[in-house]
Formats: sequence, C-alpha cells, structure tokens
Amino acid sequence: MNILVINPNTTASMTDHIGRAAEAAAASGTKITAVNPAHGPVSIEGYFDEAMSLAGLLDTIRRNPDCDAVVIACFDDTGLDAARCLTDKPVIGIGEAAYHFASMLSNKFSVVTTLARSVPALEHNLSRYGLDARCARVRSSEVAVLELEQPGSNARQKISDEIGLAVTEDRAEAIVLGCAGMAGLAADLAAEHGLPVLDGVSCAVKMAEAMAGLNMRTSRLGGYAPPPAGKLKHAFGA
Repeated sequence: MNILVINPNTTASMTDHIGRAAEAAAASGTKITAVNPAHGPVSIEGYFDEAMSLAGLLDTIRRNPDCDAVVIACFDDTGLDAARCLTDKPVIGIGEAAYHFASMLSNKFSVVTTLARSVPALEHNLSRYGLDARCARVRSSEVAVLELEQPGSNARQKISDEIGLAVTEDRAEAIVLGCAGMAGLAADLAAEHGLPVLDGVSCAVKMAEAMAGLNMRTSRLGGYAPPPAGKLKHAFGA
C-alpha cells in the first residue's frame, strides 16, 4: 500500500518531519511518500495562506496518480473537497481524521493550534463536519508554525501550558493537536497530562490504511464528481 502524504506548504524540513511521523504510524508494508509543492506559502496560518497553497496542492495530487490514498497534512484540511474531486482514491484531511478519533475517545475534546488567526478556520471545519458540539474549545498557543522547528524554541512548553488550561477551564477529556508540525509530540504530552492527545498525521494515516485496505473509493456522484476533462486541461495545461 502506498499513501501519498502532502504537506501543502513548501518547507521541506517540515515535510521530512511529517513523513517520519507518518512512517512511525504506518503498518508494516505501507509505503509513505511525503512530498510538498514546489511553489506556495512557506507555512499555512489562516485563510490567505490556505488559498495560496491550493494550486500547488492539487497539482501535486495530479502528478502522483499511483497512490492508494492521499493524506493532506495541513490541519486546516486545505483543499480537501477539491482534492476529492480530482481523484477517487480516499483523501483524508488530518484535521477531520483527528476530530473523529477524538470524538470516539472522549465526550468533549479541545483543540490546541498555532496562531489565533487559524482558529476561525478550524471552528468552521468542526461545524461543517458536524462535530462542533463535541469540541469544547479551539485554543491558540500563539506558536507560529515554523517556530515548531526552531532549536531552543519554547513552543512545546506553550503547547503543554495550553493543554493544562484546556483540562481545567474547558473540562476537556482529550486534546487534538492542531498543526501537522506538532506531529511527534502526542505521546509525550499524553503521558504528561494523563489524557488522550491526538496527532492528526498519525490518525489520518491509519484512516487512510483502513479505507484503502477495504478498497473504498470517493463517490463520483454529486459534489465530488470529477471536473470535465476540458477544465482539467485548462487548469493544468496538460
């Protein structure tokens, strides 16, 4: 099984980090191909960055047709619906995957994300997925995405502090880490705080394996119907 894991931003070091987290979660025999577009924003923090990343994301999916499933490794679930129109392979957003896992492990969960400007997009997604009633709060740790990679950064401590507040103030029973760059922190933070802490990359990989293993395909009816060939040729020039 080959799972294509796409980091929609152009920071290659973050793609490597995400790829390692995906490989750690994957079953034996699953091949992880972690990639990022050549052009687009260096990080995705809010609506503008998300819009600027879409062309590169979709072109990356088009150029990698031989995978069994696709994971979009941005917690905003950037371009998720458009990606599902482009391929009938299962396309899993790390945000949607983590929310569903958390809803099956707890009555109420909180999300700890990066900057405040990212909060409205995540709240919108929770509402669209029908899971807003299960989420106690979306919290900002005020950690920039690229700060997660900086040596000597206190990003992990800020995230941990916000988890502590989620437990005491939100009465959260589980925590969803709201950024692909936080992949790899979940187990340590879960042990520290004594509750489930979910990393969306790992959740999405396991969900992708399950769907591909059951030979599931995205519906071609209605909203996820593929675009006409003429529109594809116009969009991608091929």
